[in-house]
Amino acid sequence: MKKLFATVAATALVGMASSAMAEDCGTITVAEMNWASAGAISQIDKIILENGYGCNVELVAGDTMPTFTSMNEKGEPDMAPELWINAVREPLDQAVSEGSLIIGGEILNEGGVEGFWVPTFIAEEHGIKTVKDALARPDLFKGAEDDSKGGFFTCPTGWNCRITTGNLFRAFGFDEAGFEMVDPGSAAGLDGSIARANERKEGWLGYYWAPTSILGKYDMTLLDFEVPHDKAEWDKCTVVEDCPDPKPNSWVKSEVFTVVTDDFANKAGPAMDYIKGRTWDNRTAGKVLAWMSDNQAANEDGAYYFLENFEDVWSQWVSPEAAEKIKASL
Repeated sequence: MKKLFATVAATALVGMASSAMAEDCGTITVAEMNWASAGAISQIDKIILENGYGCNVELVAGDTMPTFTSMNEKGEPDMAPELWINAVREPLDQAVSEGSLIIGGEILNEGGVEGFWVPTFIAEEHGIKTVKDALARPDLFKGAEDDSKGGFFTCPTGWNCRITTGNLFRAFGFDEAGFEMVDPGSAAGLDGSIARANERKEGWLGYYWAPTSILGKYDMTLLDFEVPHDKAEWDKCTVVEDCPDPKPNSWVKSEVFTVVTDDFANKAGPAMDYIKGRTWDNRTAGKVLAWMSDNQAANEDGAYYFLENFEDVWSQWVSPEAAEKIKASL
């Protein structure tokens, strides 16, 4: 009987310890990336992890390359909620094979769409459907400092897409065709240039991606590159800064996953199930982003808007117990 009691007592203690671990996954750092969809999901994660799983979440400023490099080399932050992995696939694959980084859920289950866009009214009025079509009409796309040239809006400095767009700008011969690259200065500057062009019914040409609030608000046409995606060329040159001889290439569907460190996975407990399971489609993400844009809302506001209006989505990501705690916190 003493042995039985001891066994039962020990089992109870283990159960209590496991329960405590489930309630408190400790302090974790989460990258709050500097674009809207990633910023919103990081705040959603903070609310859900703190209220549903007992974590203490510290948000840190992030961007694709700096965040990945820091996670890969220093093991911090603990999580990148929305990592567009095409540009870091090789080092990410190596880190995953070594066990230092772990891929969680596919946060954008339809993937991300990247490319060169023009307003649809311009595309329809002037027959601009391909990159080649746009190259022939620099006069339609103002914005360059030199009024005699067409403006091509690239990514703000520091964004990884700045490298790819720069290489493709040279590969397709935009400069020879009479175009000049335009640095919008920031994400807000890039969005503002699209909004201004559409409101004024003017031409606009440049890089953008989906899901985003701006593409939900304005009708834009994705240009056909008319070349297949060449992965070997992409990895060898397209994503390499200052590649000397870039070739025409095209984006593939961007796979967008959550990536965590092995340290996070080891201490997160049941919270890791949430990280592996949560995902949303571009339509849902776009609705949240459009609301944020229309209301000049911060990432945290967008997170609460989502949690209060899309319970049918996020309740599928968490356990019933966690769902009740999260609803009570709202």
